[in-house]
Amino acid sequence: MRYLGQVCSCHSFRCVVLSALLASSSAAAVPTLFAQDQTQEGPRVAKAVRVDQAPRLDGTLDDPLWQSATIVRDFRQREPFEGEAATEKTEVRILYSRTAVYFGIHCYDSTPSRIVATELRRDVSQALDDHFEILINSKHDRRGGYVFEINPLGTQSDGLVEEQSGSETPDFDPGWDGVWTSEARITANGWTATIEIPFTTLNFTKSKDVVWGLNFKRFIRAKNEEDLWSGYRRTFGITKVSEAGELTGITEIGSGRLFIVKPYGLAQYDKQTGQNAAFPLTGGVDVKYGLHSNLVLNLTGNTDFSATDVDQVQFNLTPFPIFVPEKRQFFLENAGIFDFDIGDQDKLFFSRQIGIDSVTGNQVPINGGAKLTGAVGRLQFGVMDVDTRSSGPNPYANYAVVRLKESLWGGSYIGVMGVDKRSGDSQDSFNQTGGIDTRLVFFKDWFVDAHMAGTQSPGEPSGNSDLGASLTYRSNWLDAIFERRKIGPNFNPEVGFIERIDSNETYGDLTFKARPKINGVREMQFEGFILHAPDTHGLVQTQEWQTTFRADFNNGAYTDDDIVDVFTQRITTPLHIYKNIFIPNGLYQFSRHQLTYGSAQDRRFTYNLFERFGGYYGGTLNEFRVRLNYRPTSKFSISASETWDRFLLPLPGGNFSVVLASLQGNYSFTRFLTFTSLIQMDTSNTQAVSANLRLRYNYRPDSDLYVIYNVGTQFVSIAPANPPQVRETRFAVKWTYSFAP
Repeated sequence: MRYLGQVCSCHSFRCVVLSALLASSSAAAVPTLFAQDQTQEGPRVAKAVRVDQAPRLDGTLDDPLWQSATIVRDFRQREPFEGEAATEKTEVRILYSRTAVYFGIHCYDSTPSRIVATELRRDVSQALDDHFEILINSKHDRRGGYVFEINPLGTQSDGLVEEQSGSETPDFDPGWDGVWTSEARITANGWTATIEIPFTTLNFTKSKDVVWGLNFKRFIRAKNEEDLWSGYRRTFGITKVSEAGELTGITEIGSGRLFIVKPYGLAQYDKQTGQNAAFPLTGGVDVKYGLHSNLVLNLTGNTDFSATDVDQVQFNLTPFPIFVPEKRQFFLENAGIFDFDIGDQDKLFFSRQIGIDSVTGNQVPINGGAKLTGAVGRLQFGVMDVDTRSSGPNPYANYAVVRLKESLWGGSYIGVMGVDKRSGDSQDSFNQTGGIDTRLVFFKDWFVDAHMAGTQSPGEPSGNSDLGASLTYRSNWLDAIFERRKIGPNFNPEVGFIERIDSNETYGDLTFKARPKINGVREMQFEGFILHAPDTHGLVQTQEWQTTFRADFNNGAYTDDDIVDVFTQRITTPLHIYKNIFIPNGLYQFSRHQLTYGSAQDRRFTYNLFERFGGYYGGTLNEFRVRLNYRPTSKFSISASETWDRFLLPLPGGNFSVVLASLQGNYSFTRFLTFTSLIQMDTSNTQAVSANLRLRYNYRPDSDLYVIYNVGTQFVSIAPANPPQVRETRFAVKWTYSFAP
């Protein structure tokens, strides 16, 4: 299981990887000692009641049909007092018909004037609002599920939990979009909501004796209180699917097979720096089809990402590439199955390497792609193939990805992945990556993670492997991790993300957590870590040790302060920082300090302050950041941020400042018609102002009309040394229409 064989030849690579993955499904039986992560009292059970027609879905519970439902109560606190009864009563009623399941929610509040409800935009974080989440594990495999989130305005957000986790945030991967309806009302004693989720949205086809995994979470912003129906240990959370309760009672329902066709039409004006203006009129289509209740096929043709949110402008202060999260819908949906983490933010597969030039940020046109994700028994799998056409310096390329994970006990798994890139570049015609990974969970709080990976490119250089393992302990009072990892000098996953190569890393981290009886303070944390990463020949490359103090306050405010952060870093290629200023090669030692404060989160005006100061490659650097947010009404919000970096370097022209600033405004005419604007300023190498204006009209579920104006760069470079970006001026009108044939 732990042996990673020689990466196979170009022509047989995909077949061999797929065969190896399928072979992993024959893993031995799971030891009963770790078979399930259930609490001693056993799973909680809710029952759905059959109705012949849908109840009235107006955000109230006035329809008599709701009175026939069995009420789900007894929510418990996860925060601030684990396991204690919730301070406010919450009731949930569950009905179902032949085609859908319905939830009626009543969130009682003794001081309804303190209910926070400010967000009307779909799929935007509701962390600053009161909100309610529903987790449905329709496969009842205790591994993953769908999450549906609603605030007191009826605003929707949804996503997936692909592989159950613990206390990590956010609660779910928001890349998945489902078709469902919701309404909500603020009342004299709290707020109420009604939700309809069609069985087709869940791709649920079983019709008799249905048992689902089910959980609910309520967040009360004014008290910074998190209440759950099940799995309310602080180290769990709603994403710990194995701790969810159960839903019974659903039977004799119609087929809920998923089948959605979503064509688009696009008209735009596009002018890039140094090129003639183009006026393309084009279209394409996305298809989502449930081959089986556990198997979904996604197809895309002539894929367009013009409506994707633009990236925030970055200024890289390190000699390493920067990680920028994926935002494009095709790659986000069911993305969790393709995760293969190999340390910190490093990933064996990183979808932003497809369709985006990693240096310039330019889009590379995608001809089409296919993605098949699902599960057979305990075996989860994902298969993806994407084809891009030649564009500028980027030749045509094809990307094939295969990922399998065999579920073991209590969140444990063993998996394999293969990535095959074929390119029209005669000097780099192929790149192949293969890996084996595992996570083993013991006694709920101990985690063993390990991976072995290798790459192959033309020339077959040696030193192309990555081996690593870590041991983690997580509890209410202590988090601890110890990690060893060795990365060869020629390890080269071109469709992955890797911060550094030629490294023999040792990492240790201890975080002590205390909840003292200090007025207003919820938790205090004291963390210390050390990283020692010489190259594979023992020469010091990177060392860092840090001590940190954090405090979380009951009102959502926080402070995060690095008492000292000591670096040793070797520069082997002159580091381009600003204009014609390069930090020369050499071994540098310096220390830095950090002060951070975030204000209370239950106010209409919030702010964050950040100051990091100290040495920097033989000189000094002060980083000051401020972010201001104001939400005067539920229709309008505005935020402003500024980063001011002040350099004093012992180099010609080494005294200079760089400013990055942004101003974002959002106006929601209704939940279905929204306008967003983002203005950014960059005085570093780009020295320009960027603007993105977008009007979105969601005229029917999962169907939109966009009007977009963009000046600047939509996707930022992830390469080190701040390479120059390609700017564009683009005006686009995009129409999408979603329907079920």
